[in-house]
Amino acid sequence: MAVKLRLMRMGKKKQPTYRLVAADARSPRDGSFIEIVGTYDPRTEPSTVKVNNDKALVWLRNGAQPTEQARKLLEISGAWAAFKGS
Repeated sequence: MAVKLRLMRMGKKKQPTYRLVAADARSPRDGSFIEIVGTYDPRTEPSTVKVNNDKALVWLRNGAQPTEQARKLLEISGAWAAFKGS
């Protein structure tokens, strides 16, 4: 099973918040997921990013591929640097 780290849209219409989740690559964007890794709220100033770096590192080391936006959030939280450094 190919696992991706990607964003899952939450919130009301016109008021998005996102969860960073580990999900099967074949499942739809807002479909089933394996584990919640973090959250992202783009509407606050500045944007709020909360990532559990331990969970993110476990998934990255086990071969999960982040999407482009998920990778940017991992870079902000420092999990990507920890993954590339190990």
